[in-house]
Amino acid sequence: MEALRRAYSRLCQQSGAEPQEAVLQRLLRPPRGRLDLATQSLTVDSCRALGKLLRAEAQLTELVLSDCMLSEEGAALLLRGLCANTAVRLLDLKGNNLRASGAEALGRLLRQNKSIQSLTLEWNSLGAWEDAFAAFCGGLAANEALRQLDLRNNQISHQGAEQLALALKGNTTLQQLDLRWNNIGLLGGRALVSCFPSNRSLRRLDLAGNNVPGDVLRAVEQGAGHNQDRQATLRESQARTQVLSQEVRHLREEKSRQFLDLMETIDKQRDEMAQSSRASAVRVGQLQEALSERHSIINALKAKLQMTEAALALSEHKAQELGERLAASEQGQLSQAQRLETERRLERQEAAERESKLLRDLSAANEKNLLLRDQVDEAERKVGSLQEQLFQARQQLTTTAAELKLRAIQAEERLDAERERSKQNLQDVESLRLKEVEHMTRHLEESERAMQERVQRLEATRLALEEQQRLAHLEEKLRLLGQARDEAQGACLQQRQTVAEAQARAGQLGLQVEGLRRRLEELQQELSDKEQEKVAEVARARAELRAERTAQQALREQVEALERQLRGLASDHREALLDRESENASLREKLRLREAEIARIRVDEAQRASFLQKAVLAYVQGAPSPPQ
Repeated sequence: MEALRRAYSRLCQQSGAEPQEAVLQRLLRPPRGRLDLATQSLTVDSCRALGKLLRAEAQLTELVLSDCMLSEEGAALLLRGLCANTAVRLLDLKGNNLRASGAEALGRLLRQNKSIQSLTLEWNSLGAWEDAFAAFCGGLAANEALRQLDLRNNQISHQGAEQLALALKGNTTLQQLDLRWNNIGLLGGRALVSCFPSNRSLRRLDLAGNNVPGDVLRAVEQGAGHNQDRQATLRESQARTQVLSQEVRHLREEKSRQFLDLMETIDKQRDEMAQSSRASAVRVGQLQEALSERHSIINALKAKLQMTEAALALSEHKAQELGERLAASEQGQLSQAQRLETERRLERQEAAERESKLLRDLSAANEKNLLLRDQVDEAERKVGSLQEQLFQARQQLTTTAAELKLRAIQAEERLDAERERSKQNLQDVESLRLKEVEHMTRHLEESERAMQERVQRLEATRLALEEQQRLAHLEEKLRLLGQARDEAQGACLQQRQTVAEAQARAGQLGLQVEGLRRRLEELQQELSDKEQEKVAEVARARAELRAERTAQQALREQVEALERQLRGLASDHREALLDRESENASLREKLRLREAEIARIRVDEAQRASFLQKAVLAYVQGAPSPPQ
């Protein structure tokens, strides 16, 4: 405080006056933040110096000037300095006999000062001059910082009380007002009561010693009590609002974390889908290579079949020549007829045994074909339960493999039965296979495009989530997934229809095989009537047949190896599909839990808001109306 003391001395010297020794003593070691000049007679020069000092002083928070016998000019100078002060919180001007000019200066102080919260004006004469007190009340109405005001023993009449009531209607910060020992009376008391409906901050109003009736005092106490209750309710509401704000902020942070976790999950799923797409493309390439190998094998079989047809045509030509020779030499061979008949009977028996053996082989092949078809149907039923378009593409690959297997079995049956196939039928089968391969390739491309579109839709979902519309878009996405599942089921039905058509074609081919079998039986009947020379030709044909059977056995082994490879691929496909389905189920469960949690939070917030609204309405309805 030494700096404050030197500043006071300097200001007094600048004004040409001597500093008061009592003031210097009080400034020497004052309590921290408090300047007590009570009962010190301050001169005008000291008031001027203190007013200038208080304009920029930021250390003093309490200023006590009670019983200082301030003159009107000195009070005006002090209050003018306090108008610009921003540190003083308590001002005590008790017993200074402030009059009209002092009241006006106090009005200006209340208008301009924004820091004083407690003002003591006891034992002054502010109410003796109505105009000056009206100016004081105007400053009080405009003030937004004052909390406590002491106006005891200020000769305030009922007119002053009315002015004070008007000021209180505009004031929103004053909490305690002491008007004891004035001349307010009944009219002034009623005027003060009328301010409570407009003023909601005044919690205490003392009117003792003012000749105010008891009912008016009770009305004042009731109004102050309502304001106290209102303030308590307001504080409680603010506390609840703060708690709710913290909870809402916590929920927003939790939603943000959940959104980030969901986005990470979507990114991981998108990466996994991309990896699965690349793996599917690699497997499709491998299957296409296998198809090309099958194509080369079928071409080799076609070439071998053409060679067999040429050999058979040559055998028929030779058989015709032998028939002509037999007709020419019938007359010379009558003696050998019995022997030839015996040989022909033996030949018929061998042919019958060979035919029965071929029939048994054919029935075994048919049973194997049926078993394989049952396995293919079972695989198709399992694949049909999948719900994603990626699973549809794999299902189509499995169906394609089954069709290729059926074709290989049909080719094996044709080779086992040693039946003729016309060149046109082979060309039709080849064109059909090419069309199916082209259809499968196109369907795979469409599936890949659908997967890309799904990834784009997921990206759109992420952007929509950033715009706080995650729930609606996720529901739409679930609906689209349901539609995709329905489309997958439709595609599965179409594939089953395709399998049924292939089975129908297989039945037609079986009928053709039966026709070829009957034709072979007729040829064998004709050959049985030939002579001994044709037996050598038949033996040679048997040798060729055995060689062809050996080649067919090798082809069967290759087909079985390919079937095992396809079964391994199908099992890998099924495991991958099951993994994807479990991951999708877990994601749907997480989404359902998040939606349930958000719904619960909304219900809790709505309940809290309704409880708060009911409490406020109950308080407002329970508050008594002001007296008329």
